[in-house]
Amino acid sequence: MYDKWLSDRSRKFDSSGIRKVFDLGAKLENPINLSIGQPDFDMPQPSKDAAIEAINAGKSGYTPTQGVKPLIDRLQANVDAEYNDPNRKVFVTSGTSGGLLLAALAFVNPGDEVILFDPYFVMYESLVKMVGATPVCIDTYPDFKYDLDKVAAAITPKTKMIIFNSPANPTGVVATREEVEGIAKLAADNEILLVSDEIYRCFSHGAFTSPAQFNPHTLVLDGFSKSHGMPGWRVGFAHGPAELIQTMLKFQQYTFVCAPHAAQWAALKSLDVDISEHVEAFRRKRDMLIEGLSDLYDLGNPVGAFYMFPKAPWGTASEFVEKAITKYKTLVIPGNVFSRRDECFRLSYAASVETIERGIDALRKLAKDPN
Repeated sequence: MYDKWLSDRSRKFDSSGIRKVFDLGAKLENPINLSIGQPDFDMPQPSKDAAIEAINAGKSGYTPTQGVKPLIDRLQANVDAEYNDPNRKVFVTSGTSGGLLLAALAFVNPGDEVILFDPYFVMYESLVKMVGATPVCIDTYPDFKYDLDKVAAAITPKTKMIIFNSPANPTGVVATREEVEGIAKLAADNEILLVSDEIYRCFSHGAFTSPAQFNPHTLVLDGFSKSHGMPGWRVGFAHGPAELIQTMLKFQQYTFVCAPHAAQWAALKSLDVDISEHVEAFRRKRDMLIEGLSDLYDLGNPVGAFYMFPKAPWGTASEFVEKAITKYKTLVIPGNVFSRRDECFRLSYAASVETIERGIDALRKLAKDPN
């Protein structure tokens, strides 16, 4: 009887394949967990202290929809310093995922087309379908580079939005300055809204470039989940043209209302914390995996975030991952969770050095064990 109550939109996508891997992993004793999409370091102590102070001070009510003023002022000052654009305004979202949802609700109509780059963060395709639009996926295999000719060819009169993510989840690829500038100009020339998901920008082991540097109409989404080890606190932020931000705020009023109050004060304190040691730790872990696996796996070009997207050395990625989990107790994510293809798998190095060492050993054995 319940089936008839389900909305049509609920039938357009399945639950995340990542959750299915987590469910399998929960049944294993001492698994080698290389599946986690969150930092392996703790939230900074000053941020914890700020949250505790806020709670003890009774800061548990609603905040203004755009966020608490000290945090807004600080974020706005940073945005002003980087872009020098008086029309670029900022507000606080309930995580970067909350910002993505608001952007979809505010700017995408049923029947619109939204360009994605395949592989893509798992939420993008489902979110586009959720609002009745059509995802148009541009294949970036085998090197996960951005081909501007493919982007131009994918644009139609129905194209409303391009979602861009660099450093990228799941590949760890960081777009070149030339690629970013080209995409930014294509969006501007065709009057298409460019949404830049920059949640991993601080974990770029090369030069990071935002498309907002070239296209002032770009909507940027960012947050504190990855940079400061606080994904469960749900504090992100968005900045873009004032007119777009005001429309997103209207939708925030009737959905999330505001980001969690005490968490915003923790985020404010996080802006004073130096995270360079964590960035360097991730670089070392990436290098460990490259040194330990590159003779057996095509690892792509992982220079950002804390992921790599190797090609399965045999079988489909789903077959490979099933054996990784069941025989080697190694948790990785099959590529078809992030892609129309099923040939790669996501490996996260947001894990302890010991876990990575165990993972290298297991993956080396697995590469030689196709039967």
